[in-house]
Amino acid sequence: MNLKDILYKVGIEAVKGSTDVVIGGIHFDSRKVGESDVFVAIRGTVSDGHEFIAKAVGQGAIAVVCETFPDEIAPGVTYIQVKDTNSALAFIGANYYGNPSQHLKLVGITGTNGKTTVASLLYQLFRKAGFKSGLISTVKIMVDDLEHKATHTTPDPLTINRYMAEMVEAGVDYCFMEVSSHGIHQKRTDALQFAGGVFTNLSHDHLDYHDTFAEYRDVKKSFFDHLPVSAFALSNVDDKNGVVMLQNTKARKLTYALKTYADYKAQILESQLSGLLLKINDNEVWTRLIGTFNAYNLLAIFGTAVELGLEKLEVLRLLSELESVSGRFQFIISDNKVTAIVDYAHTPDALENVLNTINDIRTKNEQLITIVGCGGDRDRTKRPVMAHIASSMSDKAILTSDNPRTEDPDDIIAEMEKGVEAQNQRKTIAITDRKQAIKVACQLAASGDIILIAGKGHETYQEINGVRHDFDDMAVVKELLEQLKK
Repeated sequence: MNLKDILYKVGIEAVKGSTDVVIGGIHFDSRKVGESDVFVAIRGTVSDGHEFIAKAVGQGAIAVVCETFPDEIAPGVTYIQVKDTNSALAFIGANYYGNPSQHLKLVGITGTNGKTTVASLLYQLFRKAGFKSGLISTVKIMVDDLEHKATHTTPDPLTINRYMAEMVEAGVDYCFMEVSSHGIHQKRTDALQFAGGVFTNLSHDHLDYHDTFAEYRDVKKSFFDHLPVSAFALSNVDDKNGVVMLQNTKARKLTYALKTYADYKAQILESQLSGLLLKINDNEVWTRLIGTFNAYNLLAIFGTAVELGLEKLEVLRLLSELESVSGRFQFIISDNKVTAIVDYAHTPDALENVLNTINDIRTKNEQLITIVGCGGDRDRTKRPVMAHIASSMSDKAILTSDNPRTEDPDDIIAEMEKGVEAQNQRKTIAITDRKQAIKVACQLAASGDIILIAGKGHETYQEINGVRHDFDDMAVVKELLEQLKK
């Protein structure tokens, strides 16, 4: 491919050298650069790619895309100056892979909670409807029925476009993609053509990355601001930020809600551990998903599917067949009738939603034991809030490690404990080792009791000091409950 062809729509400020050269690959990691490759110098949160330009050139880079020219200009190398290399990488990646999003009906789902569930179940629904479909999510990437491992909620532009090109090659019609605030802020989705966008909700999260909640909200809003007039924007207007998301969008504005008037409206008729009976736009449907938060997710899925052209009654039929997503309110019931629930709830709002769901369903004759931790090297302000919610809404709360990363887990737990009010301290204990915490919960649980293990959900590892150790909450609790039976 010619260099000038991948620079289409890139905001170029200056060029040194010729753009009429044949290139090999594109990289923003200097360690991967080889002969005739293009190196894009990204200013990251940890390192600045501009410091590695000379290294990339030494390894054979034929072109460098940067925000400032280096002091040393190597002969035979083309240097392209742009205002923002993050945005440039998005367009370069899309051009290199043939702008695959233009050949898909691509829907982006953004919000604090529910992104994975909505994206994954849309993928599942459209596959059941007979369409070849793609998924880019926190849990996994699917090219129709071919699974790839996911590393980020929203991958880098080269990865996104590479998988979307595979989808186009495989004849995929629809792609459903989680769009994180990090991904939006770092321009990873700038060059993608969306057929629709969905807003789930907004609550306390990622304030380690975004300076304020207002900034976090505005980054989410910018996704809808950039949707084309041909797209739809579907927003949860029960959330106070739902209307904000639609304010400046050129897309067709649509709403969904349980509590207020909306284009797509639902009412919960029954809520049990076995599922939900919903009335959606005057039609009843039974679903195996559980809880009010899933009623919102199902409503978003229904609205999206209808806006993409599926027949309403067919969508309702398919909703009744959907199965829950890995690590999202997954539960087992042991032989001695202890219910263990594993959920990804890692924000205050998500934890409160899950606990509200459990407390709405339970009889109150059983005890609810909640195990919760908070991730290291992440938003510290939510730690006491998470502990407050767990301790005030449960009969017993166990504070433990999540992914401590480079932090001391005991320090994280100490910060969490500050949120436990005096009246809840006697029913709250701290156990640093996560497996031991789950074991104690299993030992405390009698027949009929409920154990909630929150925070990690689908993750099958625990990250401690940069090392990932095998750890699967569901596998651990299954094993421990089985051992106690003997």
